[in-house]
Amino acid sequence: MKYDVYGIGNALVDKEFEVTDAFLAAHGIQKGMMTLIDEARQQQLLAGLSETFGMKKRASGGSAANSIVAVSQFGGKAFYACKVANDETGEFYMHDLHAAGVVTKLDQVRSANEGVTGKCMVMVTPDAERTMNTFLGITADFSEAELHLEELKQANYLYIEGYLVTSELSRAAVLKARAVAREHGVKTAMTFSDPSMVTYFGDGVRQMLGDGVDILFCNREEACTFTGKTDLEEAVSAIKPYADKLVVTLGSKGALVVDGSGRTEIAAHPAKAVDTNGAGDMFAGAFLYGVAQGMDNARAGKLASLAASRIVTVFGARLSKEAHQEVLAAV
Repeated sequence: MKYDVYGIGNALVDKEFEVTDAFLAAHGIQKGMMTLIDEARQQQLLAGLSETFGMKKRASGGSAANSIVAVSQFGGKAFYACKVANDETGEFYMHDLHAAGVVTKLDQVRSANEGVTGKCMVMVTPDAERTMNTFLGITADFSEAELHLEELKQANYLYIEGYLVTSELSRAAVLKARAVAREHGVKTAMTFSDPSMVTYFGDGVRQMLGDGVDILFCNREEACTFTGKTDLEEAVSAIKPYADKLVVTLGSKGALVVDGSGRTEIAAHPAKAVDTNGAGDMFAGAFLYGVAQGMDNARAGKLASLAASRIVTVFGARLSKEAHQEVLAAV
């Protein structure tokens, strides 16, 4: 196959800031969640954040994009389908992904897209919790036109970002991609991305899941919210019919993989966290890379757990290529 993983998701330039809990409270920002905002609110927040704290880092982001970059940096072959505008931020996004070894078609389609490239204000508090306020911009219009289906047909895995549920156009694109993947024998993986997606868009998430996926990634809160269960084991039982392989991340308690071969518990790797932004994305990207290379659940899970423990020790959702290779060598 030409690609190990073909991803679809939002294209957002992350702007990261170290903030205080008092700042979040003063601006009415819900801590630990991803909240969609309009452009006016985004500009107001950006001004306040820049003046008070100063920007820590800027990088091409989006949940699935972070995972796809991890696949590439571990040594896998990755493609990302997304939508950016013909502006400076879109130019930055395209070059940043290409520098990470990810293949896109953005150089062909970007020039035709009037509008504003999406941005995400990532606010990290002293407890390492990440809070995100996102202005989607043109990525809200991600549609079937941006799918590049010939590339999808040449992939081992299609990886779907849960955040796409917020747009009818994007949900339609997900369903089209799923149908093409099924027709061409491409396995499908999906992530819930954030508790807010299953809280406010539960019906849309079920529509995107359809008759189930090969791999489903979620954390404990998302699993319980989606199923309406408070007990993890009950939530796992209720959600398992949606996935041949269910991967539940459990923070400091590691992770759990459940599939037809049984149950695999993945140990956590202790780390001094400074920023939890991108931890789940890194876990999913590392796990996808592992299974695409033929690793069993235990080894792919170990790789994912170790990679996630490394990403929380740095600011931003990216590790260097050298750090990826160090993690890979350790498993």
